[in-house]
Amino acid sequence: MPALKPTSFEAEITWLGRVAPAGKDLRATAAETLTLSIGGAVGEAHSGVTRKSCVRVKALYEKGTEIANVRQLSVLSHEELDLIAQEMGLETVDPAWLGASIVVKGIPDFTHVPPNARLQGPDGATITVDMENRPCVLPGRVIEGHHPGHGPKFKAAAEGRRGVTAWVEREGHFAVGDKLRLFVPDQPVWAHLEAARAD
Repeated sequence: MPALKPTSFEAEITWLGRVAPAGKDLRATAAETLTLSIGGAVGEAHSGVTRKSCVRVKALYEKGTEIANVRQLSVLSHEELDLIAQEMGLETVDPAWLGASIVVKGIPDFTHVPPNARLQGPDGATITVDMENRPCVLPGRVIEGHHPGHGPKFKAAAEGRRGVTAWVEREGHFAVGDKLRLFVPDQPVWAHLEAARAD
């Protein structure tokens, strides 16, 4: 029996970007296509089969520990970006300011798709969702440079809307306009999840 269930949900790629390896902040540059290798998006700052651990996994590892890189990509929702902008009092929030790799449209409540869900493109290129990407202050600093007084509003506005981190399971290419099919793990939610979170 397959462990991943195909769904009727489909996402359209509306934006792609790359963060330069030697960049001074997390700002991305827009791109029409991304070449995806097992190490992530080719030529991107977050690519690599391994990475140094960060604050996201501080309960597990001392900062700087070499670990598998499941944070190769930052995937955001077009609809959730609109909600972030609205809450911040801005017309739009440019995904480049957030260091986005991919922006998709069409999957409701995208930030909360289950971990280990897959998004598969037309040529078979497939990415695996690691987990929700928690908002931090870094995008706010970039936004502040474009809209003074608005940067500090980002973290609260992006709560539950910051998208997900993901890694490449199958190599290939993504292009703006591509449709990605959503696959989800075919298992129930763990009955003890709330109790575990309360510990």
